[in-house]
Amino acid sequence: MFDTFFGLPLHPFIVHATEVIVPLAAVLVVLTAVWPRCRRWAGYLPLGASLVALVLVPLSTQSGERLEARVGENDLIETHATLADGLLPWVIGLVVVAGALLWWNIREKRARLTASEEVKPSVASRPGPRWVPIVLLVLALVVSGGTTVQAILIGHSGATAVWTEDMSTPTSGGDESD
Repeated sequence: MFDTFFGLPLHPFIVHATEVIVPLAAVLVVLTAVWPRCRRWAGYLPLGASLVALVLVPLSTQSGERLEARVGENDLIETHATLADGLLPWVIGLVVVAGALLWWNIREKRARLTASEEVKPSVASRPGPRWVPIVLLVLALVVSGGTTVQAILIGHSGATAVWTEDMSTPTSGGDESD
């Protein structure tokens, strides 16, 4: 994997994409779990966004390791790296729940089509047990919440690692009053 992009570290570029896509995927998963109309409209979008997040997380981790080797280790970077290692399991869970929601959506569509073709709806035209959407909703809330919290903690620790040293010493050209 490349270390730099036009002379700049690649990690910030990938991380910013990750910090947008991961929460977006989490929001899409929750919306499709909570709102049936959104589930019908979104189709493959939550699963697609979750899969993109799943690809970006290891890329972010690898580029971060390259950057860490370049700038050296300290406690703040170690904290950031440790938190970053915890994101992948959450995103895997997000992909699994997004896939289950897509499966449920397809079953609902088939049941609606079957019901519209029959004069009297039968048991076969129901998408499945009534508890399934409730379980999917709970799972979506758990994995989306965990994913979002982990992403926020990682982003905050990364920003702290970058800016703490720079922000702690005032520059000589600042607007400081004596």
